[in-house]
Amino acid sequence: MDHLLLKALKPSEYTEAADGYRALSGMADAARERIDKQITGAMRKANEGEAANEALKQLQKLAENFHYVQVECGLITGALDGFASEIAAPKRRLTGALDDAAALAYTVHKDGTVTYPAGGENTLTREPIPGGTVRGDNGLITGNGTNFTAPGLVPNNPQFKNPNPHHAKAVDIADRIAHAVREAREIDDRYGKALDKLKAAPGLTVDSKTWADVASDVGAVSTAAREYLKDLIPTGKSPAERKEWWDSLSAEEREEYKTAFPEAIGNLDGIPSTVRDEVNRERVPLLIAQLEGQSGEAAKEKLEGLKGIQGRLSAGSQPPMFLLGVGLEGNGRAIVAYGNPDTSKNVAAYVPGLGTKLDSEFADGTVKRAFDTATGAQKFDPSSSAIVWLGYDAPQSIDVMTTEDAERGAPAYNSFLRGLSATNENADPHVTAIGHSYGSRLVGGATQQPGGIPGADDIILVGSPGVGVDKAESLGVGKEHVWVGAADNDFVTKLPSRAEAVVGVMGFFGGGPPGAYLGGEAADLGDDDIWFGKDPASKAFDANRFETLPGPELVQPSFPDVTDSKFDMEAHSNYFTPEAGKDRVSAQNIAAIVAGYPDYVSRETPR
Repeated sequence: MDHLLLKALKPSEYTEAADGYRALSGMADAARERIDKQITGAMRKANEGEAANEALKQLQKLAENFHYVQVECGLITGALDGFASEIAAPKRRLTGALDDAAALAYTVHKDGTVTYPAGGENTLTREPIPGGTVRGDNGLITGNGTNFTAPGLVPNNPQFKNPNPHHAKAVDIADRIAHAVREAREIDDRYGKALDKLKAAPGLTVDSKTWADVASDVGAVSTAAREYLKDLIPTGKSPAERKEWWDSLSAEEREEYKTAFPEAIGNLDGIPSTVRDEVNRERVPLLIAQLEGQSGEAAKEKLEGLKGIQGRLSAGSQPPMFLLGVGLEGNGRAIVAYGNPDTSKNVAAYVPGLGTKLDSEFADGTVKRAFDTATGAQKFDPSSSAIVWLGYDAPQSIDVMTTEDAERGAPAYNSFLRGLSATNENADPHVTAIGHSYGSRLVGGATQQPGGIPGADDIILVGSPGVGVDKAESLGVGKEHVWVGAADNDFVTKLPSRAEAVVGVMGFFGGGPPGAYLGGEAADLGDDDIWFGKDPASKAFDANRFETLPGPELVQPSFPDVTDSKFDMEAHSNYFTPEAGKDRVSAQNIAAIVAGYPDYVSRETPR
């Protein structure tokens, strides 16, 4: 890329090419949809037998090919549009510099140097001061003055100020040309590498390896277009401003963003739930393919979690499932809703705790808690949605004893709920924040962020080891809207306070078990402190304690077992599950609170 090529380049041609690929992407998507929804369905109804099954397999392959074409053409569209948008700025700067040179009758050479005429007068000889040639400084190397030619005037001394009045103007023009060319080369190189990756081999077979390559392509285009994205996608704005931005886009622009930059759109708070769901459903196969090429236990666990989510998405459900977020960072990310949170009058967002990560247990167990809550709430009010929010790295072992994971996750949780406030179509939706186990500590931390939890009307804390405050009224929704479930046999709700733990250990070594007991009692005379502050189920905390079943009895474990993420305490896990043998009482109470029917909640006396 030199200034002559940049001068001749027409960004509109790349935009027109992007339009062509956009049209191809749309045609491929329409063809895939027709195969999936019309032809395949009709064949299944009308034909049976081996030949029909084979034909259906071939149709599925054809649909996959169209899907591949749709995604790749969408990526090309994004790359071309990004290139056209970014290259326009250095081209404008170059054009301005060349226009100024022409107006002053300076000569711009092929190599970008600028020749200026004689000007001014030598005070000694009364002769005109000769002109010269300068090379611009592109910001990486210093070129000013290296080609400066003015006989007898020490041309290579950078401290020398040329008396020719044209010199400074020529240097400015040469610098602007050099800067424009340097910037254009960087843009050209960035997008050129991304577009090279999008070339497909002849005789393409779309398989898991192909989709892994597509995942890499998505990353390449997103990386290439980072400046384009930063300028156009309001990642640094509030969720309400992002919603406003999305609403202002044309249908074609929305399709481009969804196809070319799915990670950015699928996880952006303030984007409508149906859009996030659509984009994230498309991302799941790409992430699966990406993980299938990796080794290690973490990759295997995430792969199992994604496959479990994919299976639930494919199976369908009532209420319908929405995938509002997904990612591989940290221990994995997944945000799953049952019922559309943008149209529902009642919305609950539940934060899971210790040991939760994107794995098979999350897909099979944790996600089901959101389903059970949504179906229970819809019995009270059909306009209800429940979400499980794994938008943070939950503690996996000994770090459960600290607040760091909760404090890091609280701002992200609030951002998510702020996004729901922006996208929900109801004037004043009823929002319930739910924290289970360590997740209740995150919810507690979220209430202490500036402004509290956005839109929250009620807070539910179950299996809580404390929330970081000593009074329900400190959670920002009024103590009458704070609800606590603590099963009698849930050991987590009876953890010792930090003071008790320290004094108890000292007492144990000083006088054995009796010393530990007496020492712990002395440290917490009211017996209402647990690990992260006051026991939410205690009278001192002053919240509404709702009824739960006691759960199976458990022999108190030794201290190391408490911090083991694989340690299973059934009474701690039953709060959301209405099936026989679990906790239908707690599940119904949670559903009533979520749906906005507090009079249907059965109460229990605080401890």
